[in-house]
Amino acid sequence: MKRILFATILGLWIAASATGPSAMAQRPAPIEPALRARLDQTAPGEHLPVIVVMADQLNPAGVPGTSRRERRRNLVRQLRSRASLRQVALLGQLQAWRRDGRVSAVTPLWILNAVAVTGDRPAIEALARFPGVARVMADTTLSAPALPGGAPAEPNLQAIGAPALWALGYAGQGVTVASLDTGVDASHPDLAASYRGGANSWFDPYGQYASPHDPNGHGTWTMGVMVGGSAGGTAIGVAPQARWMAARIFNNAGSSSASVIHQAFQWLLDPDGNPATDDAPDVVNSSWAFGTPGCDLTFAADIQALLAAGILPVFAAGNYGPASGSSVSPANNPGAFAVGAVDNSGAIYGGGSRGPGACDGAVYPAVVAPGVSVRTSDLYGLYYAPTGTSIAAPHVAGGLALLLSAFPGLAPEQQRAALVGSAIDLGPAGPDDTFGAGQIDLLAAFNLLASGALPTATPVPPTVTPVPPTVTPVPPTATPVPPTATPVPPTATPV
Repeated sequence: MKRILFATILGLWIAASATGPSAMAQRPAPIEPALRARLDQTAPGEHLPVIVVMADQLNPAGVPGTSRRERRRNLVRQLRSRASLRQVALLGQLQAWRRDGRVSAVTPLWILNAVAVTGDRPAIEALARFPGVARVMADTTLSAPALPGGAPAEPNLQAIGAPALWALGYAGQGVTVASLDTGVDASHPDLAASYRGGANSWFDPYGQYASPHDPNGHGTWTMGVMVGGSAGGTAIGVAPQARWMAARIFNNAGSSSASVIHQAFQWLLDPDGNPATDDAPDVVNSSWAFGTPGCDLTFAADIQALLAAGILPVFAAGNYGPASGSSVSPANNPGAFAVGAVDNSGAIYGGGSRGPGACDGAVYPAVVAPGVSVRTSDLYGLYYAPTGTSIAAPHVAGGLALLLSAFPGLAPEQQRAALVGSAIDLGPAGPDDTFGAGQIDLLAAFNLLASGALPTATPVPPTVTPVPPTVTPVPPTATPVPPTATPVPPTATPV
C-alpha cells in the first residue's frame, strides 16, 4: 500500500508539472547534471546522499543589528526560523518515505535552508519536483589534506611580525579561534591550556569522540600555528593567549561530505544551540579544499553567513601550483580569504595554487604567509615541520586573533583591508596571482588600523603581560609517531 501511495504522489507531481499552472510547467528540472549522471547509473533500491536546497533563501548581509552580538543573534534566529517554516512539509514527506524505506537518512541544514537526504532514485526525483525546492545536488565527498613532509622549522613567527604585537601586549587575549579540520589533540602541552572547554567548543558530527581528538595530525598542526604555546622551548603559535574550539569534519578514514561540513559551519554560528548566547568564534580557519581546481559554490552560502556574523573565513589557497588558474574552492568563493605560502625568506612555495580566481577572476591568493618547514605541534606531544598552504592559512587566522585582541570591533572587511593594505609586496609590483597582495605584516596592519586610515576603534589597552618577543625556533626533539589511522588518499593534491 505504501509503495502504491508513493507512486500515486509521484504521478500527481509529474502530471502537475505537465498540465498544471504555468509556473510549475515551466520550472526546469532542478537536479544538477552531476547528480543526474549518478542517478542514471544507480541500481534499483540503491540509496544516494543528496542535498535538497529550498528556493526561499535568506540574504545574510541584510540581517540587522546594532552590534556584532545582536547581528549574530538575529542571523541565527532568522536562519532557523526560515528553515523551520519552509522545510516543514518536506520533512513530513521525508519522514513518511523513511518509514517506507525509500529514504534512509534525513538531516536538516538551517544554515542554507536545505536538507541532507539519503534515498533511492524515485525519492530523489520526486524531491526535485517538491514545491519550494530550488535544486537537488549530490552530497559531495571530500578527502582530508595529506600529511606532507618537512625540514627543521625557520623563524616563521618573526617573518610576519607576531612578536612585535606581543611586545605591545596583544597576544590574542579575549579572542576565540575555530578550526574545521581533522580534529585537535587537546592533550598536547602547547594546546591544552588554551582550549575553551565546555559543551560548546567541540563538534564531532560522526559522534565518535566526546572531547577533542585527532587521529590524523593535520588539525593539530594547524591549531599549533594559530595558538600554540612554548612548552617545547620556543613559541610556536601566532596568538598564544587566544582560546580555541574545533569541529572535526573528517572521519577516521580521512574523508568528509558536503552535508557534514554544512553542519560544522552552522555549529560555528551557534555552538550551544541557543541564539541568545554569543558563543561563536571570532576567527575560523579552514585548511582544506575540493579535490580539483575550479569553481564550486557548494559552501558559498556558508561563507556569506560567516561574514554576516562578523567572521572573515580564512582558507588555504591550495597546493595545485605552479600552473596559473589553479585556484580551488571554497578558497576562491566570493568573500573567502585565500592564503598562499612562502618560505621565511619570502620565496614562493612552488606547489601553491595560483590565480586568477576561478569563481570571479579576482587576484588569487589574497595574501601569502609562511608555509615551508614550519615547526608546530604534532600528535603525542611531539613537534613536526610540515609544508603547504595548509600551514600558511593559520598564520593569517592567528594574526587576525592578534589584531582582534587590539581592535575587538573589526568587521570582516576591515580585517581584510588591514591585512591586504599592509602586506609586504613580493614579486611584480602590486597585487598578482602568485603572491596576492604580498606577505602579511602584522605590525604594519596594527599601525594601519591605529592610524585611522581604516575606520575602526582605538586600540584596547592590553590587560595581560606581553609575551617575550625574542623567541628562537628550535628543531624538533623527537620523531613524530605515525597516526593510528591512514587517511584515504585525496582525490587531488591536498591543501
